[in-house]
Amino acid sequence: MPFTLEDIESQALTLTADARADLVERLTNSLVADNNQTPARRAWLALARKRRDEIRSGAVRGIPGDEGSALVRKLVGR
Repeated sequence: MPFTLEDIESQALTLTADARADLVERLTNSLVADNNQTPARRAWLALARKRRDEIRSGAVRGIPGDEGSALVRKLVGR
């Protein structure tokens, strides 16, 4: 029996944050080869990788998504 997207998502969500980030990168890279990407896409991926590496190295501390969303809402006045 083939896996459903829900099955894959459920399993992926049991991975560590680092493993999920690696999975996202692999899936993203599978969509478009690096040499066929637009300059904007390459820049976005470079920034995402830089931020991922900063969190992994401990140079930057991540915050929970709901906390980040609340901070953004507060900053924009919503």
